[in-house]
Formats: sequence, C-alpha cells, structure tokens
Amino acid sequence: MGQTQLKVINQSKPITSIIILTHNQIEYTKLCIESIRKYTEKDTYEIIIIDNNSTDGTKDWLQEQDDLQLILNDYNAGFPAGCNQGIEIANGDNILLLNNDTIVTENWLTNLRTALTSSNDIGAVGPITNSASYYQTIPTSYKSIADMHNFASSLNVSNPAKWECRLKLIGFCMLIKREVIDKIGLLDERFTPGNYEDDDYSFRIVQEGYKLLLCKDTFIHHFGGASFKHVSNEYINLMTNNAKKFIQKWGFNSTYSSMIRFEIINLIDSPQLEPIRVLEVGCACGATLLEIKNQYPNAELYGIELNASEANIAGKFANVEAEDVEMKLSYPESFFDYMIFADVLQHLHNPWQVVENVKKYLKPNGKLLISLPNVMHYSVLRELLDGKWTYRDAGILDRRHLRFFTRQEMLKMLEDAGYTKIEIGATNLPVNEIDAKLISDLAALTDYARFEEETKAYQYLFRVHNLQEYNRIEQLLKSINEFHSIEAIDELADLIVSNDSLFTHTRNEIFNYPDCQNLFNMIAISMYNKKLYDYVLPLLQDSLSVNEQDDDTLYNIGYVLYQSGEFEIARSYLKKIRDKDEHVMSMIGTTHP
Repeated sequence: MGQTQLKVINQSKPITSIIILTHNQIEYTKLCIESIRKYTEKDTYEIIIIDNNSTDGTKDWLQEQDDLQLILNDYNAGFPAGCNQGIEIANGDNILLLNNDTIVTENWLTNLRTALTSSNDIGAVGPITNSASYYQTIPTSYKSIADMHNFASSLNVSNPAKWECRLKLIGFCMLIKREVIDKIGLLDERFTPGNYEDDDYSFRIVQEGYKLLLCKDTFIHHFGGASFKHVSNEYINLMTNNAKKFIQKWGFNSTYSSMIRFEIINLIDSPQLEPIRVLEVGCACGATLLEIKNQYPNAELYGIELNASEANIAGKFANVEAEDVEMKLSYPESFFDYMIFADVLQHLHNPWQVVENVKKYLKPNGKLLISLPNVMHYSVLRELLDGKWTYRDAGILDRRHLRFFTRQEMLKMLEDAGYTKIEIGATNLPVNEIDAKLISDLAALTDYARFEEETKAYQYLFRVHNLQEYNRIEQLLKSINEFHSIEAIDELADLIVSNDSLFTHTRNEIFNYPDCQNLFNMIAISMYNKKLYDYVLPLLQDSLSVNEQDDDTLYNIGYVLYQSGEFEIARSYLKKIRDKDEHVMSMIGTTHP
C-alpha cells in the first residue's frame, strides 16, 4: 500500500488550506469543489484532496483539474489518517477540514476566518448546517440547491453576536488555526476509519486552553453521512467501537458528558445581562454551564464534578471542584442564584437531605433547578407488566440510579425540605397507539385523577424557590402590624440587614399594609437603636412618601439628621411639624446660624 502525490500547486502562501477526503461519491465531490471555486475569494486558499482509492471515476476527474493538490492513495486510509496526510503538506496558516458531501455558500470562509482570528484564544470554528449532530443543525425548508443559496445568503452576514462557545465542533467543516495543530498534534488515527476523531480533537483543543466557536452567521449545506449510507450495520458497529475507544482514552462518554441541558437552562428566569452565580452539581464537561454563559454573559460559573477528566475540561471555563454534594460544601452561605441538579438526585444516597442542606448556599429567593426521571412513565409500567424489570446503562432504569421517584414523591421531598414555592413542568415522549391503549386501560383500574397525565411524563422539571427568609419576613411583618411585637421588630431588623435584596423586598412589602407608615417608623427606630444607621433614612423616606405631612415621620427624620450633625437639613424637616413641642423647638433653635 502507498500513496501518490500529484499536482502540487506552486503559489504564495494561502490563508487557508482546505483539506477534502474522497472515496467514490463523485457527484458530491464535484458539487463541493465547484461551490468552493464560486463562493470563495480567489488566492486566499488552496484545495488539497486525499482520495482513498475511489473506483467510480473520481480519481480521473480529480486529475483533470488544474487547481488541486492531490494525494491518491491505493488503499482506504480512513478519515483521520487521510486528513493528517493533507495537513502535513498544507501551506496555509489555517487548516479547514471539509467533507466532500458539503456545498459551501456566499461569504462562508470569510465569515469563519473573521471569527477564528477575532481573538488569540479562539482555536477552531465551525458553521451551522441542515444536517449534523451536536446542536449544529438549524431548521430549513429549501427544496433545491438554488433555494439553499438564497437561504444561506440571508444568514451569512458576519455578526459576532451570533458566535457561541461550544465544547465540540463536528468535523464536516472545521476551521483550525495552524498554531493549534502545532501544539496538540494531528488527528488521532485510533479512530480510523472515522467518527469520534472530531470529538477527540475538540476536547484536545479545549484542554489546551483554546475556545471553540459555533458561527451561527455562517451556513453551509451538508448532505450528511454520504460515505456510510450504504453500510448502515457497519456504521453502527463503527460508532459503537469508536465510542468505546473514546471512553478508554478520556475516561468519559463523549455524548453524555457534553450534553447541553436546554430544558434546564430555560428555567433560568433572570434578565439576560444580570450578573448571576450558577452552580451545576454533576456538571460533567460543563456543556450546560458553557451554554449558560452564551445566554447570560455576566454569569459566574461553578461546578461540582467527581470525574477528574471531565472536571479538567469544565475547569477551563468554570470554577470546578471535586466535592461530594452529600457532604458540607466549601462555598459561602447565600452564595448562588441558581443551583442545578440535572438528573443527579436519583444517583444520591440521601437526596432528601441534600435538597434541605443546599438551601443555605442559595441566596434569598435563589432557586434550585432540578430534573428527575419519572418511574411512573408508561414505558416502565409496560416492562413491569411484561416481567422485564431491566436495568440499563441509560434511561429511567439506569443501573446507576439509587433512587426512583414519582411526581408525588418528588414534590414531597421538596416540601419536606421546607420549600413552599415549587414550579413544575414535564418533558413528554410521543405515545403510539399501543401505548395509548395501555395507559387508558390502566387508568380505568385506578381512581387517581392524574394517572394518564403522569404516566406520559418522561421527566419532571422543577424550579424551586428558596423563600425561607421571605416567608419569615412576611410572618414578622404580620406580627409587628397586629401586635407591635418588639421581638419581631428586632428579629426583622437583624434579618433584612443580612442581604440587600431582603431589605429591598421588605420595604416593598411594607407598602402593602394599611398602617405602613407606622411600620416604617417602628422598624426605622429599631435600626437606629441597633446603630444600623445606613438603613434608617431609606425607611423613613419610604414612610414620608406615603404622607409627607406625617408629624412622627418628620420628627424621626429631623432627629436622625440632627444627631448626625446635618443641622440645616434637619431644620427643614422639623419646621414642617405642625404641633411642635419644646424639644422640637429646641432643635430648630439650635440649627439657627
């Protein structure tokens, strides 16, 4: 076996070396190369073709072209090794790995290069498309190549706001800086003939400290899997074997450990630009945290992950600790706006204790975002009825699960932990006719009104509010309002100075009481007696906004200002008091120049 290198084009150093592998499928190759010629700026690229022993006329057609550099193998070297052959002879300072079953579009390479060179820490970039894995696909409706180009033309306008950081890029079109390849080396040929080499390369780039960008301002067409469509069984076996190879190399499953939990991210209800502090328990490689950063650019990211390899990847962009959430955590109390438990609680020995313990790490009105599989799902019930209680490596009956929950038990766990505001949603799978009949038949055997609804829920989603302090504030305000309890006033004062948001919340709540002016004054006096002077005047100003002629409020403001040496300002309030006693007159007199 060997290779023949032909037609090395002598030219000045191009910006980009485009490397394409071919193995038959000549029509795809023609469309791809013709689109490059049409939609790529001349003299900014070179095309390197590695043919893996095509037998359909591809080699003859390639040799007729005068603008290609060719390597003609007399054997099928596979994708990783073939790409490496092309990289080794490439002249460009950027390397583009491009499948031959793609059609590139207007501005495609210019946009990708703009993103790649926008920062020194960008290692590789990729486009969106109509057919690819790992969230690079967008909905399309075009029916022809011409329609596709019109569709792409409207999208392909360079826009940094449409660049997103990702953990992985799919290798159908990946533009990589030469300096990155020089640091991390060539593609790993253990993944020959192909699949998972792009996962591996993505993680190696991130591990080196570079970022990967998905450029949603660049669309190209991808026919998708053209070289494997005629060997589907071989393709499945190849995917399975290479997935095992990846796990052996990295110590984690690429698919599961890089999932983006959009259903969890959608539960975040903060304004987009608000600074939020987020902890994900069991963050794996941090794909969900990274997407949170895309959507909430001012977010601080934290993670807990026991797998050292995964934690190393996530640690490149988040503060990741190898902690046991069932033990005391090292974070300050009242620290997080959100704590994420995405399919985690069912793996714990005592999830009931965990959801109670973590309250202390949530800010007042912080939230737990939780997903849990529903053991009452119809698929589980069917297996039970068929006598097939089978533990698997994934799904509701995952062999790693220690606990199993229905909706009622999930809610009970949260309510017993002291949470009073629990929002709940669900994700459902399609139900076929056979399963629909099973659900209906079983529903007829029970009086439980929610049976059909709950058996269709595959997974429950919870947004759980940490309202302990807020509930206590409400109780204290009622006690102060009804009984003028000095103890309640003192406790409230101590509580609301612990957090600015509690103070703001309390001030807003007081306005809801008919005797709010009196409440403001009583709490302000308590603050003054405790020497918490920064809180006194805001409360009194709130009181004055209710009735600016209230003598008690005017006196209190005047007295506080008088005691702090602000005599002239104090005088302006004291003079407004209608019924002035000797003490008031004395303070007014003292303030005369």
